[in-house]
Amino acid sequence: MRFSDRVVAVTGASRGIGREIALRFGAEGAQVACIATSARNAEPTSQAIVEAGGRAQAYGCDVSNGEAVERLFAQIGEDLGGVAILVNNAGLTRDTLLLRMDEEAWDRVLDVNLKGAFLTTKAAIKAMMKARWGRLINITSIIGLTGQAGQANYAASKAGLIGFTKSMAKELGSRGVTCNSIAPGFIETDMTDALPETMREEVVKGTPLGRLGTPADIAGTVLFLASDDAAFITGQTFVVDGGLTL
Repeated sequence: MRFSDRVVAVTGASRGIGREIALRFGAEGAQVACIATSARNAEPTSQAIVEAGGRAQAYGCDVSNGEAVERLFAQIGEDLGGVAILVNNAGLTRDTLLLRMDEEAWDRVLDVNLKGAFLTTKAAIKAMMKARWGRLINITSIIGLTGQAGQANYAASKAGLIGFTKSMAKELGSRGVTCNSIAPGFIETDMTDALPETMREEVVKGTPLGRLGTPADIAGTVLFLASDDAAFITGQTFVVDGGLTL
């Protein structure tokens, strides 16, 4: 029960990596604010935590909307208390080659993946700075490190998160707040379910551990970085990809 006295906010908590992160925090005693595009989408995750004996509440928010994010964190503060741990996991893709990419596809991915993290972080750190303790954890991607044809918008957003992480680490370290990011490789989620079987086979073949990752692989790293065991780690990007990018 490492987090029994902590309020944790997880964006993109309705499925995949975000859902697993929320469930793991709930199992270790945290009060979990499960955030998705609508409270209805987040409800199954929060309900699963409650049914397992934990504490959680569902919230809906477009994280790219500044006013909505401010209202969200004010409500979380009223319901649960000040957020001590924020996991910026919300993200989406609009893949196509750059010559075919329109401004809407570029803007929407940057708005959710990068601007969303800026807005939620800005809203969350007020309580962290006051408490002089906090954990910011951003879910980036190996695509932000390596790039990928057809994903210029996604790669830019995830690379931006890495730079944002380093800047926040420098700004907030003196207040007892750490900020790190995690770059998952290919993880078994709805996104990778859509991959052609030949591509999945190639990815597995190129991964030294011989498999795709699971949401649990990422959640374990998140909980480590949120714990007191990682108190002297900040500004780092942890690649969790089974060795794919070696």
